This record gives sequence, structure tokens and C-alpha cells, in this order.
Amino acid sequence: MLRTITVGLDGSPESRAAAEWAAREAKLRDLPLKIVHIWEPVPEPRAQAPLLGGETHQHWTERSEMGVPPTEGWGRIPRDAAEGISLRHPGVEVTSEHVAGRPGEVLAEVAKSAELLVLGSRGLAGIGGFMVGSVGLSVVAHAERPVVLVRALEPAADEHEMDPAGVPSAATPFRPVVLGLDVERPDGTLLEFAFDAAARRATSLNVVHGWFPPPYYAYGTPANPALHEALALSDSKTLAEALRPWRQKFPDVEVVETSRYGSAAVHVVDASREASLVVVGRRIRRSPFGAHIGHITHAVLHHSTAPVAVVPHG
Repeated sequence: MLRTITVGLDGSPESRAAAEWAAREAKLRDLPLKIVHIWEPVPEPRAQAPLLGGETHQHWTERSEMGVPPTEGWGRIPRDAAEGISLRHPGVEVTSEHVAGRPGEVLAEVAKSAELLVLGSRGLAGIGGFMVGSVGLSVVAHAERPVVLVRALEPAADEHEMDPAGVPSAATPFRPVVLGLDVERPDGTLLEFAFDAAARRATSLNVVHGWFPPPYYAYGTPANPALHEALALSDSKTLAEALRPWRQKFPDVEVVETSRYGSAAVHVVDASREASLVVVGRRIRRSPFGAHIGHITHAVLHHSTAPVAVVPHG
């Protein structure tokens, strides 16, 4: 089956930013783009409509006043978006689909046939980072394909280096891709996604790992600079060994290894300020307690200033 870059659209600024990002990614991967708009039937849609994106509310109002069912009226949103994206991104094959159902469930289902699923997330006012809603977190926790979160008003230029005048420009090279990696359990699916993303952008890959001393060193042990240095060297060697086969598989990708003492989430978020894309993993757990997102990935999702790709793996 031919996979697609699939984006969830609800007419909000964040979902429109996600659609633009998805179109650029579709071009990088030479894949078609599918726009999915979801309508969740509710008892009193007029009461619920103000909570939706402005474009969604406008289309619903226009069509309902003409006696057209909401599902038919809302079908214009993905069609109009597809037409606009086709004009702005020539060469990208764009299709649209209108689906009724619960957004979290529908998006997790459509992700199964996607190369990756792209969702929008509101930017935090005044500072960088995301505000990830319950639907987005649910999809990330349950989808078994990569999910990318894109901030509202995320312009293409933000993913690129500054031009000579010190202004972000889509004409300059991409900023690095950042990968947060657990060196104790380095997963091939996660590593391949990150290396491939860097290769397609013709940029470097910054692999970030945070470490702490083992508990028996951390508690009751006086400060020992030599021991700290030895532990740091050991961790750096472990990171280099985990990356060795992937350097060989992607020889054109420049790799920067960053192994630092302290919280991995903090280091990844810091690195996101100079990144075009941040890649983190989510271990798939099928348990009676349900799926969940690890604390590092959760923190990166909320505080990264670059788009975040969450890659599920075994």
C-alpha cells in the first residue's frame, strides 16, 4: 500500500500550520499528502461550535443557515485546504477526506496507513513551546506510526539557518535535526527515522543523551571530579558505539554527539532552539493500564521550540 503524509485539519491556525509542514514533508519524501477533517457529532453543535477553529465555525454556520447538514458543509474545509496547498506546493499530490467520529480514535486509525501523521499544537503565549491538548496526547500515546506536532504559525523559514542579514529564510540550509536517544536501549526504528530526516534535509544530526551516575555513586559519595570524568567518558563511548552502524549506513550525514550530565529532557529542549526537527521515541506498551507517553517525550512535546516527531518502537 502506498503510504501518505496525513494531516489532521480542523480549520484552526495550528492545524493549518501543520498542513503546510506536512506538504513540505511530502515533497521531501516524494509522497502524496492526505488532509483529514474530522467532524464529531454532538447533541448541540451550535453550543459547541465556538470552541472549534474559526474557519470550521464559519463553514458550519454558513451551511446550517442554508439547511445543509453539518457533515456536508464541513466537507468544504478539507477540499478548500487541498486546493490551496496544491497551489502553494506544486508537485505534491493532495487528497482530502471528511470523517465523522471521535478525533482521537479517527486520527489513531488513519495513522495506520500513513508514513507519518501530522497534527497542530498551539504555541505557548510569550515563550517557545507547545500546548498539547488531550486529543494530541491521546493520538501520540496510541498511534503506532510516527506523529509530528507542529506549532501554530510555524513558518517554513524557522526550520532554516539565518541568511547573511540575520533573518530566517527558506532559501538557506536546514537547521540540524535533533535526536533524543536512550543509549541503554537504542532502537533501530527511531535511529533510522532521525538519520533519514537529516539526510533528506541535507543537514547534520545532533544526537543528545543525558546521563546521571548510578544510585550507588549518587548517594553518600563525596564529590569526585575524576570519577565524574570517567563516567562521562564511558557514556560518550556507549553513545558512539550505538551510532557506529548508522554512521556507516548514512555516510553523508554529519553526526554531532552530545552526551551531558543531567536531565535528557532539558538537554533536548535546549537543543530544539537551533533545530529544524526534534525526534524522540515512545516505547509501545500493550498493558491493561493502557498506553502512555514517557516523561522525557512528554516534557519535550510541551517545551520544544521546533516541530517534534514522536516515533513509536518496540
